[in-house]
Amino acid sequence: QITTWDAIGVIARAKQTIVVGDPKQLPPTSFFGRAEEPDDDLPTLDRDMDSILDEVSSAGTRLYRLDWHYRSRDESLIAFSNHTYYEGRLVTFPAPTPDGCAVRFHYVGGTYARGGGSTNQDEGKAVRDAVRERLVDWLELDEDQRPTLGVITFNSQQQTLILDLLDDMRKEDARLEWFFDDERDEPVIVKNLENIQGDERDIMLFSFTFGRDAAGKLTMNFGPMNNDGGERRLNVAITRARREMHVYASMRSQDIDLGRTRATGVRDMKAFLDYAERGEVALPAREEGSVGPAANVFERAVADHLERLGWEVRTQIGVSGFRIDLAVVHPDFAGRYLAGVECDGASYHSSATARDRDKIRQSVLEDLGWTIFRVWSTHWFRDADGVTRNLHDQLQQRLDEDRRERPVLDEASKDPVDAFDNANASVETKRAERLHAPSDGALERSGTEPCTDESPAQRVSSVEPRSTESPPQAFVGTPAETPLADQERFFDADYASVLQQIIYEVANAHAPLPVESLVKRVTTRFGWARTGGRIRDQVARNLGVLERHDEFGTAFIWLPGACRNRVPFRGIENRAIREISRSEIASVIDDSDLDDSDPVIALSRRLGMQRLKRDTRRYLTACYEWWREHPVAVQGELDMNAD
Repeated sequence: QITTWDAIGVIARAKQTIVVGDPKQLPPTSFFGRAEEPDDDLPTLDRDMDSILDEVSSAGTRLYRLDWHYRSRDESLIAFSNHTYYEGRLVTFPAPTPDGCAVRFHYVGGTYARGGGSTNQDEGKAVRDAVRERLVDWLELDEDQRPTLGVITFNSQQQTLILDLLDDMRKEDARLEWFFDDERDEPVIVKNLENIQGDERDIMLFSFTFGRDAAGKLTMNFGPMNNDGGERRLNVAITRARREMHVYASMRSQDIDLGRTRATGVRDMKAFLDYAERGEVALPAREEGSVGPAANVFERAVADHLERLGWEVRTQIGVSGFRIDLAVVHPDFAGRYLAGVECDGASYHSSATARDRDKIRQSVLEDLGWTIFRVWSTHWFRDADGVTRNLHDQLQQRLDEDRRERPVLDEASKDPVDAFDNANASVETKRAERLHAPSDGALERSGTEPCTDESPAQRVSSVEPRSTESPPQAFVGTPAETPLADQERFFDADYASVLQQIIYEVANAHAPLPVESLVKRVTTRFGWARTGGRIRDQVARNLGVLERHDEFGTAFIWLPGACRNRVPFRGIENRAIREISRSEIASVIDDSDLDDSDPVIALSRRLGMQRLKRDTRRYLTACYEWWREHPVAVQGELDMNAD
């Protein structure tokens, strides 16, 4: 954004000059140089001016392209711009979570005050609520682990509206002032398209502002987006986030009629709305998504050897020119990779220098959270079995380390992004709790009644021992003795009744337990060392009469009808805190006289915990609040109800 006349004096004094910039972002503009006198002769529409970058580019000087993109922690944040503005040249790095998308669309359906302030009150309030929700949650984090946040608007009027709403919010809750303190390196910012360039934050909230007016009319005039260079403003706005971008809009892509405007900025805005709502499938150039076929026979052979040992392997992870050759899915978390495997195949040898392929790329991937192992083709062709065994041992060691760390260091304390991922999910989790809507359709059983709508008389504490009776009617005709766990028949249709009985027996011994814990116990029963996607799906299809209920975002499996009762606490043992049902924790509270000054700490001590992590405190607090909303009915009340 340096004008030619500002730069020429410096260049004249230099022996050598290097000009660095992005021609796809904003050049200098007269937006802030407009005179305020009412009788000035400046045109209504501001125009972009040539920059020193434009001048030296058009002069035929030597040009070098810098193609490696580092800012975005998730490549979906840059995928649209890479496809639309950079011809797919940017080298981006895949995140270790395969199914997530850091660009999220929130349809507000607000009204745009056309001619009455050019603001959108509904969007402004939605953004304010989202900001408040996150900042309140982040107060529980250590100061050096709190993420940063920013807001972008399409015009200065909406910027002013949101600033006013946030000012009122800060007056209501003085604790939030910390996030707005100018002494911080990156305080909360609220800016518009014209002045956001150069800023970046972990999370950005984008208020699109425009929409239908009070009369229901939607014009195709979107302010600066209709002018020359509107696409540059859009490119700047959508590339400010490091980790997440949330788009708040009162219109959808299909509402924009390109037959009524020829502006490039409006065309790209329509495409971006489609991308934000549907994800990367909206990019026309995408062929095989973030997972493609193995690049060569060597990589396919390595993947096949790992799969025969029980690992689930995906090939060619990434959406840009750089891809990780192989990624091993975490056996305990279907939505996460355990490690990446790099082979010295075509992508390795096509790197320009050893520095590119060995040092920089490795450090970038590790900074994103990847654990990378390397397989050399010379070693592979000499002793494929030996290399496979060594790689298997390394993967197993990495898995064991992760499992050991998990009970002590919860996911939120490892990385700030995990903490605010959990915080961002809290609104949806609470909504799901209120609506009793299971989040995993594959495990939902029709006809299952929600467990949180029972009357007080039905919420009776149950301390009876677990039933050892045979499974209910669903298993009539199956053998009464312990069924045989047969690996060879696990996926056979005629084995389903036996598999259901085995799953029921596991649940009868350990329920309530999370779905993933059930799957792991069934996997162990059949003698497998690891859990794959096919095994997980087969268990989900054969739950039979078992019930699945959501508890603060975690799916728990219950015996039929048992979810209305308290469950005796069985000890921490090797369980993570979120593997313990809130009903178990409620039974501990029933039998305890907790300290009113901080009942959560007192509860953690009763549970046998020596340390109270942030995520643990959050979970125990939710359980404690649930206990208060679902008290145990006393016997006298039952007798009165019976009468």
